[in-house]
Amino acid sequence: MKILMKPFIILLIASIQINISQSQQTPANPPASTPATLPRPDFRFPGEVGRTYQESSPPQFPQPVQAPKGAPNIVLILIDDAGFGQFSTFGGGVPSPTMDKLAAEGLRFNRFHTTALCSPTRAALITGRNHHSAGFGSISETATGYDGYVCVLPKNCGTIGEVLRQNGYMTAWIGKNHNTPP
Repeated sequence: MKILMKPFIILLIASIQINISQSQQTPANPPASTPATLPRPDFRFPGEVGRTYQESSPPQFPQPVQAPKGAPNIVLILIDDAGFGQFSTFGGGVPSPTMDKLAAEGLRFNRFHTTALCSPTRAALITGRNHHSAGFGSISETATGYDGYVCVLPKNCGTIGEVLRQNGYMTAWIGKNHNTPP
């Protein structure tokens, strides 16, 4: 008898102490507010341009977007072929002291719908959309080319990493991907 294990997802939002120099923490010109839509609009010179540089406003350059001061670090962990009965973080029998510590200091979200397949679940998790809307009605090796089964994330399904990046976070995706065409 074969037991099908759904992908196991842990989202930990924790304020972990990181040593960053003061110059990296404070932008020269912080954005006045977060835009209502992403991507952010292209930079436009706000000053006046005259016939000569003397008749023009001083030059200005776009400033990099940075996460707000005190913004939490976000760690998103997806472990395939495991379940809540595995790790001590969610009551399982396998000691997981590092995950336990992170979860104790942050938030745990554990009511995510999985699709019982890794790539569709991952696509739904990172985009916040139904796996068919994200183009992953199946795993990428069985892509058909039809809508919902292309297995290429559409541009209208921005990932959590992209949203965080456009709001000043440093992002990385480490480990198995399986959300790209074969």
